[in-house]
Amino acid sequence: MLQAHSLLWHYLWVAPNLFLLMLAAFLWRRGTARQFPAFFAYAILCGLGQLLLYSADVVPSVSGTSFWYVDWVELVLEAVLKFVLIGEIFALVFGAYPSLARVGRLTIRGAGGVLILAAVLAAAYAPQSDSVGIIAGANLFEQTTYLVECGVLVTIFLFAAYFHLEWPRKVFGIALGLSFSACVHLATWAMIANGGLTHSTRVLLVFVNMAAFHVCVLLWFYYLLVPGRVTAKSAIPLPENTLDLWNRELERLVHL
Repeated sequence: MLQAHSLLWHYLWVAPNLFLLMLAAFLWRRGTARQFPAFFAYAILCGLGQLLLYSADVVPSVSGTSFWYVDWVELVLEAVLKFVLIGEIFALVFGAYPSLARVGRLTIRGAGGVLILAAVLAAAYAPQSDSVGIIAGANLFEQTTYLVECGVLVTIFLFAAYFHLEWPRKVFGIALGLSFSACVHLATWAMIANGGLTHSTRVLLVFVNMAAFHVCVLLWFYYLLVPGRVTAKSAIPLPENTLDLWNRELERLVHL
């Protein structure tokens, strides 16, 4: 069962991405896509990208080297979309502080741009005739992507908890699913990229990654499509905190 190209392997690669495209369709029909444009774009493009990568893997006419080039393109596209999505999450969580939200979003996108530039350089200097070098570079890039992704998401959660910011239900669901998948992938790809593993262990870790992404998509289905309980909000204004001061200072610097 836990073998490459087994029935479970095909399901875990194809099904979550089909579900992701279905989720995008539901969001479009409900008009929710306008609230989360970055997530909507991520759901469509990453779902299609992974299905294209799956096709490249199962079609006999596609060589192993060609598959890994397709994988590189998909990894870069996914990294770009993830950092745009994380920037959107930051802006929505800190929406009450527009200057902070704007600066945070731009900073996160800038970090993503630096990472993509590093990926392009790594691909350019990888041995073109050596498939092992291409595979190692892809694994290392994916590990780096998840490392930065986890760090930024954890920072957002810690800041929101420290300043007692209220998470919108759907935004929390998007961030939770993305964080769960990123943490699992970071742990597994760190082991894969460092080498020294048997083939069976590597295959097992790939299954773990696939299953984690499946859980991630199911979490998004739950938080984005199932309505939450409505709670009464207090009309008492919250006391001023450090974020108010930071936001005012940024506003002042922008208008200088």
